Amino acid sequence: MIKSVLRGFALAALMSAVAFAAAKNPVVGGAAMFDSKNIIENAVNSKDHTTLVAAVKAAGLVGTLEGKGPFTVFAPTNEAFAALPKGTVDTLLKPENKATLTKVLTCHVVAADAMAKTVAKMIKDDGGEHDIKTVGGCVLKAKESMGKITLTDENGGVSHVTIADVKQSNGVIHVVDKVLLPKM
Repeated sequence: MIKSVLRGFALAALMSAVAFAAAKNPVVGGAAMFDSKNIIENAVNSKDHTTLVAAVKAAGLVGTLEGKGPFTVFAPTNEAFAALPKGTVDTLLKPENKATLTKVLTCHVVAADAMAKTVAKMIKDDGGEHDIKTVGGCVLKAKESMGKITLTDENGGVSHVTIADVKQSNGVIHVVDKVLLPKM
C-alpha cells in the first residue's frame, strides 16, 4: 500500500514537472517545446513542421540550426508550404535545387535572439515598420497590428506570426503561416 502511494506521488510529481516545463513554452504541432533543446531537437517533434524539417535536411542546414546561435527562425507550417504553387516543394527538395532551397530557408533565419516584444519595440521605434535582415540576405518588413506581428517578404507576400516566442537553447522560433520568398 505504501509503495503504491509513493509511486502515485512520484508519478504525480513527474507529470507536474513535465507540465511545468511545457508550460514555459507554447505547444507547437502537438509537441511540447523545451527551452533546453535546440531548434532542430524541438522542430522534429512538431507535426506541423514536417515539411520544414525535410527541407532543412535537404538543404544541409541541420548542423547550422543545431549550432550555438543565437537564431530567430520564422518557421512556416506544413500548410504554409502546401499553399505554394503546386509542385514547388517537390522541385525545391531536388538535389539540383539545393542552392535555391537554402536561399528560401535562410530567408527565414535571423542571426539574433529576437523575442516578439523586442521585434514590436523595433517596429514602434522605426515608426511602424522595421526591416529585418536575414542570414540569407533577404530583408523582411515587420509590422505590428493589434498585438500581432506580420512579415512582408521581398515579393510583397505577407506572413503572420501565429505562435510567438517559442524559446530554444540556441534562440527562438516564431511560427508563421506563409513561406517567405526571396526576390529571385
